Parts: sequence; C-alpha cells; structure tokens
Amino acid sequence: MTTPLAGQLQGRSLVAESVPSSGGASFHGYNPIDGGALEPAYTSANIADVNSAVSAAVEAFEGFANISSTERALFLRAIADGIDASSVELIHRANLETALPMARLTGEVARTSGQLRLFASVLEEGSWVTARIETADPARTPPKPDLRSMLRPLGPVVVFGASNFPLAFSVAGGDTASAFAAGNPVIVKAHPAHPGTSELVGNIIKHAVEQSGLPGGVFSLLFDAGHAVGTALVQHPDVKAVGFTGSYRGGRALMDLAAKRVVPIPVYAEMGSTNPVFILPGALAERGEALAKGLHGSFTLGGGQFCTKPGLVFATEAPSFTNTLRASVESSSAFSLLTEGIAKTFGKSVQERSSLQTAKGVATGEGFSAQVSLLETDGAIFLADNSLAEEVFGPTTLLIHCSSRDQMLDAARGLGGHLTATVLGTEQDLAEYADLLRILETKVGRVIFNAFPTGVEVNHAMVHGGPYPATSDGRSTSVGSQAIFRFTRPVSYQGLPQSALHPSLQDTNPLGILRLWNGAWQTK
Repeated sequence: MTTPLAGQLQGRSLVAESVPSSGGASFHGYNPIDGGALEPAYTSANIADVNSAVSAAVEAFEGFANISSTERALFLRAIADGIDASSVELIHRANLETALPMARLTGEVARTSGQLRLFASVLEEGSWVTARIETADPARTPPKPDLRSMLRPLGPVVVFGASNFPLAFSVAGGDTASAFAAGNPVIVKAHPAHPGTSELVGNIIKHAVEQSGLPGGVFSLLFDAGHAVGTALVQHPDVKAVGFTGSYRGGRALMDLAAKRVVPIPVYAEMGSTNPVFILPGALAERGEALAKGLHGSFTLGGGQFCTKPGLVFATEAPSFTNTLRASVESSSAFSLLTEGIAKTFGKSVQERSSLQTAKGVATGEGFSAQVSLLETDGAIFLADNSLAEEVFGPTTLLIHCSSRDQMLDAARGLGGHLTATVLGTEQDLAEYADLLRILETKVGRVIFNAFPTGVEVNHAMVHGGPYPATSDGRSTSVGSQAIFRFTRPVSYQGLPQSALHPSLQDTNPLGILRLWNGAWQTK
C-alpha cells in the first residue's frame, strides 16, 4: 500500500550525525483496518548503530547539560513548532498505521506540542532545579560549611515508543520532552507499529537540533521490529536511564535487564492498569442509566487501548444500570486494534473469560478487529480469583456485583497498584465511604471523583503513575511537569566560590528563581 507520504520516508534509523549501518532485517508497518503492509519497508538498526548513537550522546552530554535553560526551552519550542507545522502529514500517516480516528490524532498532535511547550515554560521559570542553600557559619561549633545543592541531568536516556500513542508517548512524547528539558541526550527506540509516524517526528527533532546549533548526538532514532536493539540499549554501560510505556511483561523485562548491569540504572516504566471504578449507591439511584452510558463510552474509547481505561467496575446490584450497560455493549460496532498481536491477545483473554461474558457487540473479522465485550461476576468470585484483576487491553470491562459495603472495601484493599481509581457518588456517599478514599490513595497515583478516568490532563498537578505494577516507581509521574525529576539527580557543592557556582546557586540569584535559603523558601 502506497501513500502520499511514501516518498518522504526513507525507512532508516537516524543515528546522530552518522549514516546508519545497512543489512539489518526489514519490516513494515501495517494498516489495522485491512491488515495490509504499508510502504516503505524499514531496516532494523544493529549493534554498530546502537554504539554509534550512544557514543554520540555521550559526546553531546556535557555541552547539552550546560547550555542555559533558555536555550533548551528554545529547542523544545522548535520541536513543538515543527510538529504543529507538520500536523496534517503526521495525522495522515498515524491514521494509516494505527486506525485511530482523525479527531483523536488531531488532539494528540496538540497534546504532543503542548507538553513540549509546558516543559519549555518550566525551564524558563527555572525553579525546577530545587536549589537549596545553607550558608556558612564559621562561629558555630563545629563550624558550619557552605552547602548548596540542585538537580542535575543524568546522561544519555533511552526512550521506548508506545504502541497506543504514536505521538504523545512516542518519539517526541512526554519521556523525550522531560529528558531533554532536564539536559539529557535522548535515544528513542521507535515502536514498530508506527514506523512512518516515528520517522516523520524524528526528522522534526533532528531539524530542531540543527536549527538550535546543538551537537547531533543530542538525539537518535533507532528502528527494530524485535528486541535486540532495545536490549542492547538498556545494557549499554553509557546509558543512564530508561523511559518506557507498554505492557507489564515488556516493562518488567527492561527492569530486570537494567538491574543485572554492572552499574544498575533506573527504568521508569508504565506497565498497565485496570483503573478500578467504584459506583456508590447514591449515584446508582440518582443517575444509574447515565453512568452506564458514560462507562461504556469510557472503556471503549480508542478501542479500549488507553492506559487509563476502566477495566474493573465495582457496584451493588442495580438492574437499570446493568441492563443499560449491556444494551450499550450489544449495539457497539467492532474496533480495529493497533496491531495483530494486540488483537490476538485480546481475543484470547476474552475467550478465557467467556463464562463471564454477558453482552457482546458486533463482530467483523476484518484486519485487526475486536468485538466489544462485557464481563460480569460477583464480589465473592472476584475476591477468590486474583487473575480476574489482570488487565485486558482492548474494548472490555469487568463488572463486579458487590453484595455489601464491606465486600466492596475488601475488594479495594486487595487491589494492586494502578494509575487511577474512580469514585462515582454523591456527597452523602463520600461521607459514608470515607474509608474507601483512604484505601484508594494507597493504591493509585490519581483518585477521581465523578468523572471517568480516560483522558489525562497535562499540567503541573497531574500524576500519571502509581504503585507497582502500574509503574516501576510509584513516586514518579510520566505526565505533567513533575516528570522532569525522573531524569535528574541532586548534587551538593561545598565551599565553592561564587564564580564557580551555577547561577541557580549564586547569592545574588541572577535567575530570580524560588530557592530554599537557610530553611526558608524565597526568591531574593
């Protein structure tokens, strides 16, 4: 299958300023609607390309880490501007490779450029470095030394593109943006499901690197349909951190590889979540039918391929709610999932739970299609079978009918780590289930009231993370400005003269940032 963009795509990795090696295995992207291969063919990178990319990143690190925050902000804005200017081409190619709707991809382009600009604004404001200053007191016994600390970048960061967000969690997505913002060169392992989209965005970043006068090693993009390139990147001794969004199996494999290195490194992995929803009695009585329709829209949005899809729903018996939900499912059209592998895994998972299926939508059997499915069970069965809490990636959810308040609380206590938990209720419900909120805040990174979890706002207060196994480190977030902290470490400087200090730590505070000065936050 050819496209108007085929002539712009070369099917090759972008290895800093060098020419990628030849001879690697070839692969194609596929159109999920009909399963047809998309041109051009892509050549996988090899170990020589990995070594070249990492060596170039090491060489670029010192310079990139020490340019001013203003210069890095201009670089991020240049990438954002390039993405916006190429939005038509990006949306067209991403639609061919993912079958995600044009409207969804239009929003994703805006989110991608928007989060780059968010990090640019963080850099321009400057307080993100968390400067802390303790001035000397030689008269104290023992004498107190002058100590000043701030956050500094780690070094070359490897980012793995995600399958379900070809732009916002991919080549120029949140991991890349936050790593760049902190001052780290980035090597992206492109996801093989959308190689054309990845190459287009990679060229935009490469152009921004050149336009900003930065060394080529600040960015590389490597292709591979298998695991060899990703494995080599994580094991390379000069790589300092990893960002990943994908399956539990994939994230766990990267965590294990990183832990086995001679010098282990952090892997910030988002690995899936069933995002439990708790529908409380008052809400069911007041608006049960509306909640059923809202839930259906949430777990089928994007073919159920959002990391925040509600996969577990806890509620007491409510026939009107249940019947409306079943009817909504039965009237649902099939979805084209992102890849053949995702479609097959979804079909297998639903089949394994076929005894729980109470409603299903229309089937087509074309391409990588999936039939919407509703699964149901009762609280006792759910509590007795841990496998029912596992994520099923695709358009389905499991409705658990709880016989009592205590059974619902027991289910909440037994949950593992998740990205979100949603409570649908009235103010009276909240008062009566106050202990539910206290339980849920220990299980997730975001507690939501009277809204469905699909959709993630990108701002300073967002936490898109959660306890293991939702993520590898529940203290971090992959969305929002706090994501920058993942790719930094604190460094303390003792007794240095003013001329040798970073401007963030100098007495005069030339950047005008917020600092902790002898225990008090101030900007003077």
